[in-house]
Amino acid sequence: MENEDKASGGKAQDKNELLRRILRQMQGNLKTALDLLEDGAPASRIVPLLTMPEPKTPAGGRTVEGSFDGQRMVGDDGETYPVPQNYASKSKLVSGDRLKLIITSSGNFIFKQVGPTERDRQIGTLAMDPATRQYVVTVGDKRWKVLTASVTYFRGEPGEETVILIPKDRPSAWAAVENIVHKTVGLANRGEK
Repeated sequence: MENEDKASGGKAQDKNELLRRILRQMQGNLKTALDLLEDGAPASRIVPLLTMPEPKTPAGGRTVEGSFDGQRMVGDDGETYPVPQNYASKSKLVSGDRLKLIITSSGNFIFKQVGPTERDRQIGTLAMDPATRQYVVTVGDKRWKVLTASVTYFRGEPGEETVILIPKDRPSAWAAVENIVHKTVGLANRGEK
């Protein structure tokens, strides 16, 4: 009898935790929807946040949704989750992109982009901030941090022209590298004769 009470108490606790997670997700979606609405976003971008079906979770795992901040995913549950730089670079994630994280029963993190934010393309110059040793791209008097993995993937060097993606409707300290235009020292470097 005592074991039954413990088991039913555990089930109630699990249900309460599930309900808590669902309510936190709904709260996060509503906050995001309100922020977008206040920023003048069209209804076509807001309605999906209010009608997202509950994501399917693999047995023994869990799913968290959130927004990319340039380096990490800030979950609707209030926690931050590290996003691998290679994934963020390859996917050209921009601050504000909606992500889904599946945490498997073995502890693996699987990210999926579920809602890209609108992007603006800028062309600037790649530089290295001497104080932080962080790559940045400057466009006029503005500058954005970029992931090291993006720069190394494109074999970028300070001073090279860099095409970046930034959020169209919000300020961001981070940008995604779309491409780097390499300096050439002559036709031989491009393989031409």
